[in-house]
Amino acid sequence: MSGMRRIDIRELDPIVRYPTVASTFEDLTGGEKLELINDHDLKHLLKYKFTLDYPDEYDYEYIEQGPLIWQVVIIKRF
Repeated sequence: MSGMRRIDIRELDPIVRYPTVASTFEDLTGGEKLELINDHDLKHLLKYKFTLDYPDEYDYEYIEQGPLIWQVVIIKRF
């Protein structure tokens, strides 16, 4: 998938994880995608944090759902 930004959350210090994901998402234009890779499910981030901070601004789909790797693509709505 070309033009998709990617963040491997496992490589980030926990204190900067959400701020990094949020600022990257904010930099996307409508229709652009952000792939997140982690070692556990991202449902808390997607269903709680993103819903509070970016209501109605995104869709997502899981690419891989564990048990070792969790990958999700977030699509910024227009």
